[in-house]
Amino acid sequence: MENYIVSARKYRPTTFESVVGQRALTTTLKNAIATGKLAHAYLFCGPRGVGKTTCARIFAKTINCMSPTAEGEACNQCESCTAFNEQRSYNIHELDAASNNSVDDIRQLVEQVRIPPQIGKYKVYIIDEVHMLSASAFNAFLKTLEEPPRHAIFILATTEKHKILPTILSRCQIYDFNRINVDDTVAHLAYVASKEGITAEPEALNVIALKADGGMRDALSIFDQVVSFTGGHISYQSVIENLNVLDYEYYFRLTDHFLANQISDALLLLNDVLNKGFDASHFVTGLSSHFRDLLVSKDPATLSLLEVGASIRERYQAQAQKCPLPFLYRAMKLCNDCDLNYRASKNKRLLVELTLIQIAQLTAEGDEVSGGRGPKQSIKPIFSQPAAAQQPQATHAMPQPQATAAPAHPQPVQQAPAAQAVPASPQVQQPFGSQTAAMRPTPTAVLMAQGKEEKKIPVMKMSGLGVSIKHPRGEEEKRQVAVSATQQNVQPEEDFIFNEKDVNYYWQEYAGRLPQEQTALAKRMQVIRLTMLDTTTFEAVVENDIAAKEFTDLIPTLQGYLRKRLKNSKATMTVRVSAPTEKVRAYSRVEKFQLMAQKNNALMQLKEEFGLELY
Repeated sequence: MENYIVSARKYRPTTFESVVGQRALTTTLKNAIATGKLAHAYLFCGPRGVGKTTCARIFAKTINCMSPTAEGEACNQCESCTAFNEQRSYNIHELDAASNNSVDDIRQLVEQVRIPPQIGKYKVYIIDEVHMLSASAFNAFLKTLEEPPRHAIFILATTEKHKILPTILSRCQIYDFNRINVDDTVAHLAYVASKEGITAEPEALNVIALKADGGMRDALSIFDQVVSFTGGHISYQSVIENLNVLDYEYYFRLTDHFLANQISDALLLLNDVLNKGFDASHFVTGLSSHFRDLLVSKDPATLSLLEVGASIRERYQAQAQKCPLPFLYRAMKLCNDCDLNYRASKNKRLLVELTLIQIAQLTAEGDEVSGGRGPKQSIKPIFSQPAAAQQPQATHAMPQPQATAAPAHPQPVQQAPAAQAVPASPQVQQPFGSQTAAMRPTPTAVLMAQGKEEKKIPVMKMSGLGVSIKHPRGEEEKRQVAVSATQQNVQPEEDFIFNEKDVNYYWQEYAGRLPQEQTALAKRMQVIRLTMLDTTTFEAVVENDIAAKEFTDLIPTLQGYLRKRLKNSKATMTVRVSAPTEKVRAYSRVEKFQLMAQKNNALMQLKEEFGLELY
């Protein structure tokens, strides 16, 4: 047991070929070594556990190898490679910038750089977590980093490139390491499992890869943890149990409940998830990811975006065929909104439950208008086609029936026998439509059956047929003829005479009715005084061309309003820019008072007597 080494260290890559998921970067470094085009400073940046320090070590070993292979790899047999593998090489120095971040530490490093290597060509300095250096240490390192000795090569590694000074970045070749995708991680875990004699299900390794989030070191650490839990046989169920991961089964079952509009079952499933200790926010995030996976599973072209095992992939494809695209779009939007509002919510469980209720109602009949933004729980109408909405359409499609014509559809048979003896009134004889008559008994007919025709109350409008319930058809036709005759005899209104006071009054009235969004225009109009050019033409004098253009564009609106208020159809408005010698400006309250006081000294006495102040 004392010789046990964790998988992350035991299976750490020793060659460029064994590095996982960084093919482009390793190829670039191998070509640089093969051609002898080595830079004096490199910057390796990227997330944790993707191979930055590993590639730096392989690069340092390879450039000092005395007999490299044809593929550009280290031979692992020469003295330099042997010394590196045994961790006794004096040509490769690894520094931790987190603990050596002062100016003194950098000064010692600069002094060591001057010493040439004893074996090999280069002395390589690997500075890990370089973003932890202080600003003073960075500045002290600039000169040496820019012009180091010929035998010195610096490799800087960091997870936070944005914290490094731009002057440092400009002196380095920058290599951005990517997150390792799920397929590469699963393949490497399968390789490690085969080396260790461990059986593992592909779905189980896929869960481990997703949990690692692109970091190989994290994946190998989780792998060792699961191996300790299972004892050598890694199954899907044991992985989700050990890692406390929500099973795909929950989301598949929940989606089936959504498609069947089973709200109660969905809420019970949520309660089961919460009782097992899972966070509701994590549940909503997983649900939105499930809908996304269903969306990409509907099209074979996007099926490659699905990062799951083969058996799970088939289940996704099968369920995706049951889900309409509008349902998936709206469900993803609802889950995203729930995720955004989760932190600010006071009742987080209620928020999640409301989201599930809304999703479960997306496929319900008659929910097209909701757009997936809210539950559509309305009471279905009693009448399939309201009479008031149908009658105008029928009027335009067919000519009006005659008053003496028989109804197209007779009244329901369920009427009392006494109703047959009562003579039919004009109101009853109108063909309301078969659907309305069948679905809703007419109160008029009931009252007629009781002998109370004089108290009947109309229950629907007949305007669509051109008939008023209060007026029979004959009276209605007479009234229309009288109205048309009256309209023909109406004489055009005579234009009223107006003066400058009238037009300024209605001008200020228009300014006072402007909405709040047009406050600037209203204030500009309030300081303008219109002048009469003749009996029907008035003029607005403005200060500049910009104001003139603004009021010129408003002439149709202003002129129409003033014509209506002045009751003169010939009223005409013009706009003019004031002359240079002409004084046209807005007066403040103080200036207005001063002008008034010049004309009436009593105002100034009144101000001084009562101690009034102007503002």
